[in-house]
Amino acid sequence: MGHTLVLVRHGEQRDAEQGVDDGELSARGVEQSRLVAKRLAPLKFTNVWHSPFDRTADTVRVLRETLPDINPQPSALLMDCVPSGPSAQMPAVYKAFFTPRTDAEIEAGAAQMADAVAEYLGHGVKGQTDLLVTHNSVIAWLVREVLGAPDWKWLTLSQAHCGVTVLFQKAGRPWTLVSHNDVGHLPVELRTGLTESYAL
Repeated sequence: MGHTLVLVRHGEQRDAEQGVDDGELSARGVEQSRLVAKRLAPLKFTNVWHSPFDRTADTVRVLRETLPDINPQPSALLMDCVPSGPSAQMPAVYKAFFTPRTDAEIEAGAAQMADAVAEYLGHGVKGQTDLLVTHNSVIAWLVREVLGAPDWKWLTLSQAHCGVTVLFQKAGRPWTLVSHNDVGHLPVELRTGLTESYAL
């Protein structure tokens, strides 16, 4: 027995393609959330935390329709952020991503993720299963941390809306990646949000 951490990205946000930073879910995002709730229904969660952003809180609202026993709590550690800045080892193709980012934004994101790693990837609790409903950048950073990959590698780890990633720590052992971006519960037409297009 060990500590299981289930990471779920929020559902698709309405009007995100118009450049709206945050907001409620689209109709497709609601359906994604309902399907991931059914996928998670057999699990008994010890804790449920979520980003306070609207699109994530709205995802949790839909989850509770199927999972009425959960008691979700907002956490600022799970907010969308930029976890690290450019580095010499990073491929040049990623430099454009950082052009509009300020040093203050990157520093705040790095500090937030350092606290998130300490909070959620500290010593696991035997027999505990926790759910984090959060954002692409946060999930990517936690997976990168578990894999011990270079900081910039979070940019290569993309999660679909309501994709499921599972981390596990057995007592006395390091955290391991069990699955990443599992979208088996979503039909192809609902598999949105990936930064790279490829056949699923």
